[in-house]
Amino acid sequence: MNIKDLGPEEIAAIIFGGLLILVILAFVVRKLLKRQKRDYFLKSWKSLQSRCADKSQWATAIFEADDLLDNALKKRKMKGKTMGERLVAAQNTFTDNDSAWYGHKLRMKLEEKPGTALKKQDVKKALLGLGQALRDLRVM
Repeated sequence: MNIKDLGPEEIAAIIFGGLLILVILAFVVRKLLKRQKRDYFLKSWKSLQSRCADKSQWATAIFEADDLLDNALKKRKMKGKTMGERLVAAQNTFTDNDSAWYGHKLRMKLEEKPGTALKKQDVKKALLGLGQALRDLRVM
């Protein structure tokens, strides 16, 4: 059969079918990419949680959690040159904005004063806040 032998309805049906297949493929690829991103964040989060068993690794866990949140803010295209600016841009997204800021401020304190003694309750509060922010951004 030659394309010249097809009527306008048949050509339109072929074009529509091709477009439908392209839309379905785009949807599937998008879902797969989204799952890969989510897997990256979940794997990274589990890795930093494992550090919490060792008190000497608490600061590293805070740094990693804060970096993970900054990465998520960038992926969600939150505007700002610094993480603080991106946190402000995302404040309406967070269910507990203060907790996200608590985690970020603790990280900044650790950066300014390396070797700062950490309390278990502070580390827990910071990680809970940063983790909730990641869930609010729907990357975990």
